[in-house]
Parts: sequence; C-alpha cells; structure tokens
Amino acid sequence: MAWLDTRQKLEILADAAKYDASCASSGTSKRSSTSGPKGGIGSTEGMGICHAYAPDGRCISLLKILLTNSCVFDCHYCINRKSSNVRRARFTPQEVVDLTLSFYRRNYIEGLFLSSGIIRSPDYTMEQVVEVARSLREDHDFRGYIHLKTIPDADPELIRQAGLHADRISINVELPTRAGLKRLAPEKDTDRIEGAMGSMQTEMIDNKDARKRYRHAPRFAPAGQSTQMIVGADDASDTAIVTRASGLYGNFGLRRVYYSAFSPIPSASAVLPLQRPPLIREHRLYQSDWLMRFYGYAAHEIADAADSVTGNLPLDIDPKLAWALKHRADFPVDVNRAPREKLLRVPGLGVKAVNAILQSRRFRTLRLSDVARLTASIVKIRPFLIASDWRPVMLADRADLRSLLAPKLRQLDLFGT
Repeated sequence: MAWLDTRQKLEILADAAKYDASCASSGTSKRSSTSGPKGGIGSTEGMGICHAYAPDGRCISLLKILLTNSCVFDCHYCINRKSSNVRRARFTPQEVVDLTLSFYRRNYIEGLFLSSGIIRSPDYTMEQVVEVARSLREDHDFRGYIHLKTIPDADPELIRQAGLHADRISINVELPTRAGLKRLAPEKDTDRIEGAMGSMQTEMIDNKDARKRYRHAPRFAPAGQSTQMIVGADDASDTAIVTRASGLYGNFGLRRVYYSAFSPIPSASAVLPLQRPPLIREHRLYQSDWLMRFYGYAAHEIADAADSVTGNLPLDIDPKLAWALKHRADFPVDVNRAPREKLLRVPGLGVKAVNAILQSRRFRTLRLSDVARLTASIVKIRPFLIASDWRPVMLADRADLRSLLAPKLRQLDLFGT
C-alpha cells in the first residue's frame, strides 16, 4: 500500500463508508460527567452540519468513515472485498481520534460513525475500533455521539467494551435469508451474527437493571443496536425481508433496521445482478418498517399487501394503501367513533393526525373539512372514512379506485436513474 497522507486517506475511507446505511443518531441522550473539564468535548447540544436528529430535536452531524477498506473477507456484494480492485487505505486509531477532535473543534461534526473492513483477524480489527472510542472517551473526555459497527466474529468481551464506549452499536445481518448469506458471503454466519445480537441485548438489559440499582453504573449502548439488510443483491422478496426485520425487532429489541438498495460495483462478481433494484423498492420497505413500528401492523399484514406471486410490494402505491385496497370490508371508518387502531389504518392519516382527531372529537363532531386540515391530501382519505357530512357511498367499491389514488410516478422514482 503506497504511503498516503491523512487527506487522501479521508477521501478514500469516507467514500467507502457511504454504502453503510445504518448511520443514525436517534435514541441518544446528552452525556454528562462528574470528572474532567466542565462540559467536556463534543457535547451534542451544539449545532453543526445537520445529518441526523435525536428524538428531542437536537441536530447531530457525524464523521462517517472506515478505519480501513482492506478486508480479508470476500463477500460478493461488497466493493471492499478481498478480490476487489479498489484503492486501499488505513487509518491508525490515533489518526481517527485526531480527525474526530479536529472536525469537532471546527464545528463540522458532533459525533463519529466508525466501521471497518476486517484486517488480520476480527479480534485485531475490533481492538482497533474499540481503541478509538476508548481514547475519545477516556483520554479526551469526548461526550459526543459515537456509533460503532461491530464484528460478530470478534471476542464477546471486545464487543462488550465497544458498548461501554459507544452510544449505539450496529451488527449487520447483511442479507435477509440464510441461503443468500451463505451464497454471497460464505465467510459470514447467520448464527454468529444473531448470537452477537443476543449477547448485546442481554448486556443492555443487565445495564438498565444495574443503573436502577447503582447510580454511577456505566452506561451501555444507550441508543441501542441497529442492523442493515441489502435489498436486491439476492432473490429475497419484500415479504421475506419484512418478515426477517419483524423477527429481528422481536427477538433482539433492535432500535432500527435499515434497508440499502444493492448498487452494482466495479469488477462485480458474476453471481450478482447486473442492475440495481428500483430505489422506490427501498422506500416501500422503509414505509413498511414504519407501519410495523408505529402503526401496529404485523409482518403478515405487510406480506398480505404484497403481490401474491412475486412477494414484492407494489411500487406505484404505498403499502398502507395496498393493504387497505385488499381489505375494503374494513372500511369506511367513522372518524367520530372509530378507535385509534382503526383510524391508524386509514391511508393518508398519520400518527399526528390521528392524535389530533382523537383530541378534537372530544369537544365537537368532525366534518370532512376538519379532517382535511390535518392531512396533505383529502382525496386519498375520502374513500376510507365517514364524517358527519360525508359518506363515500359507492366510491369505496369502485373497481378503478387504485388507479384513481395511485400517484403518477416519474421514471426516476421507479428506476433510480
């Protein structure tokens, strides 16, 4: 590897990190300390370049890089795989620490997202990643947000150390099915990945219990753990992906599952598809994920909205509308009488709108115009609800209802070109 200066390394390793979608800061909280200078370094209360937001509205910008893009693994879908002909670079832990502090002091960032290819061995790589976080926290009293990508094959104690220094931990499942992972990433194992997730969940539960008992118990990954699945690199359907995500949420208490549309890479393996999937497919999966997390939909209900042959969600309409069109007997819903869970099923009504409806109808009977003020388009909602001055009559039974409600998608939306 030719000698590179820090700027050249940053250019290579920041670009290489763009393929990881599981970079977010939701769920974090401000760090405080009884030691060190008052305020510490990197307090996330400040404002910088906006990349993500915490639940309380704080804006958190992150330096997102790889420790190295060299790797001993040869995963077919990865641009940094061992057999890939890409320019390689590697930071030392101290260089990452210096970059993070330097960027923070310039008000470019408020936190760090650090991942890495596998160098020498999973344990050696994990030691390097942990050392970055340890040095920031202990040597420099850095209280900004840190998100570490961990390696399932590494020693569990190293992963535990990562959780003690990081706000969030992510362990990528990579592909939705065991068969897909075995075919495209033979060096990785689903059982080891899920085992690491389970250990992480146990540590977080134990830590919450310890903090209830002991005021000064150290925090452990307070923003939880997340994962990422690649969409379109194998033949897994949307139904399989959503079912897998639901299982991960239920079994390991994940904070987020991220979906990343496969993007063709230079010198690609012959087993990979030649074209990327439509970007709107990734968007539909995020919408489905939102329905499961905030609207009370089960994975089998999302699957019910998918095509019965392909198992994929429709691209022209969102999954909530697709489900409603397949379950017309459940509609229309009376906006003045229906319970919250029924109102959340109405296409076009979001959580905030439903909460506003429940609050408003305590004091007066709602008309269609009242509902219209709470949503972006009343046209989408009208066939599915009843108001004091509105009843859809034959509209909900129209055979061409889907075509009336489907937005006109541009080619860019469908194919991402």
